[in-house]
Amino acid sequence: MLDSSRDRVRASSQVYKELRITVVIPCLNEEQGIEKVLRRMPAFVDETIVVDNNSTDRTAEVASSLGAIVIREDVRGYGRSYKRGFSIATGDIIITLDGDHSYPPDAISYLLEAFLHLEADFLNASRFPVRDRHAMSFKHKLGNLILSLAMSILYFRWVRDSQSGMWVFRRSILDQMSLESDGMAFSEEIKIEALMHPTARFEEISILYSSRLGEIKLNPWRDGLYNLWFLVRKRFARRSAR
Repeated sequence: MLDSSRDRVRASSQVYKELRITVVIPCLNEEQGIEKVLRRMPAFVDETIVVDNNSTDRTAEVASSLGAIVIREDVRGYGRSYKRGFSIATGDIIITLDGDHSYPPDAISYLLEAFLHLEADFLNASRFPVRDRHAMSFKHKLGNLILSLAMSILYFRWVRDSQSGMWVFRRSILDQMSLESDGMAFSEEIKIEALMHPTARFEEISILYSSRLGEIKLNPWRDGLYNLWFLVRKRFARRSAR
């Protein structure tokens, strides 16, 4: 059954408006969600990379059977997985989303059109306003608001969703980014680096966010407090380095 979708999801020979598109998806035990994500992947995507972060379920097997390029990162960590995926990505444009089906693969064409129209170098897909009331608890909404406000104040630019995991950006801007985090703080760090990039243009647009499939890995108190500390530390580390 899975093999029937192999050709549709595997890297295509098409080029989207003269740009090669790579999608990078970090996965830790996302056997249920990754199948749905890959089945909804647009045909114009040239390269789909699934980074298996030492899963103990059939994530890698399912992703491979659906045509994704599967690479393994044994050291667990959200940022660690992304950096591994970025290191082998070949597309002109990189798009990210999670393997739990909470971010919509169908929105990729919409985001690409917005990315090109806005002449952006980094486009953040904001989950707010959250239209699916089951997708995010009040505690998570509050935590995201606090972290986004903190980033906006510290970096002098309004960012609606500092913790979003869906982005569209030019692979070329990675060369001038200093990405240190191996954990959940990577999501805010890459946005900080895009905001502070000497030439990159940062933009943001809303998407429809849905309830995730599978187990929850985020620890709201631990990860939230760490991410807040990381925002402050990185801001003043940048200042002292000048």
